[in-house]
Amino acid sequence: MTPPSRVTYRILLIAAHDAIATTIAVFASFYLRFEGDMLLERLPFLASVLPFFVALSAVVCYFFNLTTTKWRFFSLPDGLNVLRAASVLTIALVALDYIFLAPNLYGTFFLGKVTIVLYWFLQVALLSAPRVAYRYFRYSRTLRHARKQNAIPTLMVGRAADLEILLRAIENGSVKGIWPVGLLSPSRADWGQLLRNIPVLGGLDDLKHVVQDLADRKWSIARLIMGPSAFDPDSHPEKILVQARKLGLTVSRLPPLDGGEAPQLRPIVVEDLLLRATQVIDHGRIEQLVRGKAIAVTGGAGSIGSEICERVLLHGANRLLVIDNSEPALYSVLEALSLAAPNAEIDGRIADVRDRNRIFQLLHQFEPDVVFHAAALKHVPILERDWSEGVKTNVFGSINVADASVASGAKAMVLISTDKAIEPISMLGFTKRFAEMYCQALDHEIWHSRSRAIRLTSVRFGNVLASKGSVVPKFKAQIEAGGPVTVTHPDMVRYFMTIREACDLVVTAAAHAVVSGNHDASVYVLNMGQPVRILQLAERMIRLSGLEPGRDIQISFSGMRLGERLTEKLFGQEESPVNIGIPGIMAARPNEPSLIQMRRWLEALEWATAKVDRIAILAVLHEAIPGSDVAKAG
Repeated sequence: MTPPSRVTYRILLIAAHDAIATTIAVFASFYLRFEGDMLLERLPFLASVLPFFVALSAVVCYFFNLTTTKWRFFSLPDGLNVLRAASVLTIALVALDYIFLAPNLYGTFFLGKVTIVLYWFLQVALLSAPRVAYRYFRYSRTLRHARKQNAIPTLMVGRAADLEILLRAIENGSVKGIWPVGLLSPSRADWGQLLRNIPVLGGLDDLKHVVQDLADRKWSIARLIMGPSAFDPDSHPEKILVQARKLGLTVSRLPPLDGGEAPQLRPIVVEDLLLRATQVIDHGRIEQLVRGKAIAVTGGAGSIGSEICERVLLHGANRLLVIDNSEPALYSVLEALSLAAPNAEIDGRIADVRDRNRIFQLLHQFEPDVVFHAAALKHVPILERDWSEGVKTNVFGSINVADASVASGAKAMVLISTDKAIEPISMLGFTKRFAEMYCQALDHEIWHSRSRAIRLTSVRFGNVLASKGSVVPKFKAQIEAGGPVTVTHPDMVRYFMTIREACDLVVTAAAHAVVSGNHDASVYVLNMGQPVRILQLAERMIRLSGLEPGRDIQISFSGMRLGERLTEKLFGQEESPVNIGIPGIMAARPNEPSLIQMRRWLEALEWATAKVDRIAILAVLHEAIPGSDVAKAG
């Protein structure tokens, strides 16, 4: 039973209805069972007992949530509650007849078995029928209004289990402007069936035939909605999208719903075709780390940083400090976060992670529980040209954040790293791996000295879809310009993740580091599934634009740039993978030098950076990082 916060007029009205239904059920069962004198001689005593029984029925109906459940959404669980309430009241009548009345007042039973059975059926009917009728009335009125408001005739694609929640949302009016005409399902078990009175008209290959058949019957389909299962590789989503485009249909997708979200249709983007089955996120583990806590995020206005801010607020962070060196980006993200979490205390500060005093001051004042360090320079070709800037931001900036996190009393600091840090050949990889090693060494030193209760960890992952600098926006712009689409090498492959999945797993990894206390895991590697061939990605995007690769849009190969390699790796040769028992996350066993040695290398790096000596910088990085290829980097 879930008690309401207050008694409303609607609740009183429902309680009155149920009391009247109980009264009618009792009188009707007597009337149907007894005739003439037998009925008349029972009425006086029945009239004296009935008020107490009706009062009992009010308590029972309230206990089983019948009084507080909206009739508009009457469903199977509510029907089961009706059966439970009627059964409890029937048992009460049995006790009344067999224990209290029959042996003491009558030589025979006052109600009898037949009367009690009749009562049960009547009580169920009188409690259920008005609720079912009201739901049908609201359902039919909503659909009737949808038709009058020129709702778009729509086909839906996906398994019935995917689309049922959307059909419910259309019925109750939370999704408007759509008139569902039929479904296409990849599951043969759905074919020929009805889902909430909407027919399953066939399989995914029947799209063209079904649209033409409906047009012949005066149903001009204008929209197609794809459920999550329509994007399974076996469903060939690319083929569905190309065919829908040829038929002139507007295509939307119903994304997977997290945490009871309301259905919200979204446009199809090419990223949808790259998605493998995402990992199941343990939201309880994330909440354990951030709920009620103070979180600081450097680079908080960037693609990764802003998503981390959004996710920690969603999971209950109480205070949030967003640090970024771009004023326009910082203003934009603060506006969005304030709307998304109006009850949280959100602050934004302009700062550069290279400014050690500024970072120490901000974190000392804020006193964070967890620091996520997402600020970085990360574009490979640019860092190969402006290599000293990469060292200043990715190495010294990261060290500033790590040291300031320790000094501020944080419980955890998380460095956002990259798969390019594994056996690096680029300045991005070198600088990120060096920052990882410093965090590992500092974490190891603190753990052995027991001087602080903080974990310093790093999380590696690959390319993030739709992030700034991603290849996807670049290809989109090239296609819109008429081509050519430039691919560096026909055999180049990359790992891709969505921003949301990557950030959820980053926070999950941080929670594991803090809660487990296992210092065998300080570098975490996200499972990014199978790598995607960039040439195939370009061809897909061209086809989704209604064009043909090689005919309408040319693909040219620009050649690999300095610092790039054909494939990325998940673990280095000197690293031992560790299974931490969390789906989607592995760990690399620490293999770090001492903090004293790291500081010697830092002194040499600082000197070489001040002298703008690329050869000296690379010499230090090559000495520090096992498995690196300084020749390729140089």
